[in-house]
Amino acid sequence: MATLNKKQKLFIVRSLAVFNTPQETVALVKEEFNIDVSRQQVENYDPTKRAGISLSEELKNEFYETRQGFLDAPQNIPIANLAVRLDRYERLYIKNIKNVAMAIKIMEQAAKDMGGQFTNQTKTELTGKDGETLPVPQQPIPLTPAEIKEHIKECLKKAQDEY
Repeated sequence: MATLNKKQKLFIVRSLAVFNTPQETVALVKEEFNIDVSRQQVENYDPTKRAGISLSEELKNEFYETRQGFLDAPQNIPIANLAVRLDRYERLYIKNIKNVAMAIKIMEQAAKDMGGQFTNQTKTELTGKDGETLPVPQQPIPLTPAEIKEHIKECLKKAQDEY
């Protein structure tokens, strides 16, 4: 088990706080600090896991502050930005232009994003004009089989007369 300094511990805590898995965090620590840590060692820095129950207050606070900041600021994630998504769709479209099925799917996805299908930009008004309640439609009175048969005959006669 590698001995970690404060900077490395904070790095691990922040990585876990932004929902990186322990395995992803292991790879990030190797890349950033060139040290080997195990998944189990990394899990000790996640206060939401049983292994992290004894984490220091300072690191727990850092974890929860980082997580809250991450959840409160989705605009900081590039793919959450419509312009970034459309740019990536464009690149995928150009790359897959000869694959007609894939190109169509990419265009469809871009159209859905532009139309606001995956956002709450489109609003549905559930009230009447000036906030009044909408009238409740009356339930139709069920017809008997004889009445249905008569109605069909009338419709057929009317269609023959018009023809």
